[in-house]
Amino acid sequence: MESSLVVRAAAYTAGALAISILFNVLRQRLPRSKSEPPIVFHWFPFIGNAISYGTDPCNFFMKCREKHGDIFTFILFGRKMTAYLGLDGNEFILNSRLQDANAEEIYSPLTTPVFGRDIIYDCPNSKLMEQKKFVKFGLTQSALESYVQLIENEVLDYLKSAPAFKGHFGTVDISSAMAEVTIFTASRSLQGAEVRKKMTAEFANLYHDLDNGFRPINFLMPWAPLPRNRRRDAAHLKMQSVYMDLIQERRKRGREVDEEPDMIRNLMSCAYKNGQPLPDKEIANMMITMLMAGQHSSSSSSAWIMLRLASRPDIVEELYQERVRTIGEDPLQYSNLSKLTLMQGVAKETLRVHSSIHSIMRKVKNPMPVANSDYVITPDKVLLSSPIVTHLSEEYFPNAGVWDPKRWSQRVETETSEDMVDYGYGVISKGTRSPYLPFGAGRHRCIGEKFAYAQLATIISTMVRHFKFSTIDGKEWVPPTDYTSLFSRPAQPAVIRWERRFPKSA
Repeated sequence: MESSLVVRAAAYTAGALAISILFNVLRQRLPRSKSEPPIVFHWFPFIGNAISYGTDPCNFFMKCREKHGDIFTFILFGRKMTAYLGLDGNEFILNSRLQDANAEEIYSPLTTPVFGRDIIYDCPNSKLMEQKKFVKFGLTQSALESYVQLIENEVLDYLKSAPAFKGHFGTVDISSAMAEVTIFTASRSLQGAEVRKKMTAEFANLYHDLDNGFRPINFLMPWAPLPRNRRRDAAHLKMQSVYMDLIQERRKRGREVDEEPDMIRNLMSCAYKNGQPLPDKEIANMMITMLMAGQHSSSSSSAWIMLRLASRPDIVEELYQERVRTIGEDPLQYSNLSKLTLMQGVAKETLRVHSSIHSIMRKVKNPMPVANSDYVITPDKVLLSSPIVTHLSEEYFPNAGVWDPKRWSQRVETETSEDMVDYGYGVISKGTRSPYLPFGAGRHRCIGEKFAYAQLATIISTMVRHFKFSTIDGKEWVPPTDYTSLFSRPAQPAVIRWERRFPKSA
């Protein structure tokens, strides 16, 4: 009796699923309004195109673009996602008005549990612009000049102490190594010596748990009682308390005569336009955010660079010779970085081919007509821009699928005065009409772009000065891209070979 009931229930469930799929397919074949972009076909309601998009978003975009053009709508767990690709799409979305397209509603559920309350996307945009202005203290020309030597010293210390680099030659999981190097360099430069001393194994574990909060599923269910989310929440509270203790100790002892200027001291002296000083909890949350911003994308980008270089030992040697020819044996200086033209090309080309973020989203708040078309993007949709589509377009980058750092020696990215705007944290370029946008564009453009280039160039230049690199079998190879995190990164483990240049001094 029980078995027959189970069989009957399974049959009913299968029947209901078949009917829902049938209705979903029929609904997609109904005539649509001219104002509605085409819908990407999907079999399953609610789930929609989540599997094909989540597995390989870049390939998904390319196939949809080939069939539907630059504008199309796909379904992602019940949400209508309208992608607008190409230069016009980047301009339309990334330069949209605040009242029309909102970033906070999309990103706050994901970022607030990680970064904390009352900052970034958990506050009005006007407050975020003020917070960006406060943080620019650590991104001035003089600050960047002081960071390069600090970063180089951190890399050298790491290479001396890391077990994976003991001896004259060996192998290393380069993704893991770069994760460690970038957190050490970001903490020492952006946050100061006192914070760097806190980078113990325990703190690294907390950072790892917090970092795991950046999962695509948390766009939909950040509150889900998953073990990963519980660890994320506990890690945020512990990391916040570390920074809060540092702030309170600073307040008790006051400013010391020989105290090194750093971001904590700067934020402690900042106040909003209404006269309110930054609360200690907001300072702590901003410090967490800056640490992750200075480490997260740089970690994946530096790993991609090293993997590409391991596949091209000839480029490694050219980078080494460029450094010897330009700088000799002297320590790196910020002023030297602009002279390392091939190094700049390596960084730019890797950021072109391996952009950390494949999708930039905005919640539509008001109907948005698309120029030179019948389309109107309505408030039931989420707009999606994907700058990596233009990065990989033959129209803008010949042989776009080929990693060629030397293409940048002939290419010049220009910014006109019309592109310059002040969103409230200083004059910057909107950049929305450029086919190359590794740091985004518009009011949410990453303000740490110059720091990222300085960090990457210093790390990689120091690595190739002391080591040669190659793949395990000597053939060109890079791992597939892991899209399970918010930031695209190499699938792990990603192991390469290294050989010390100066074995006698090892």
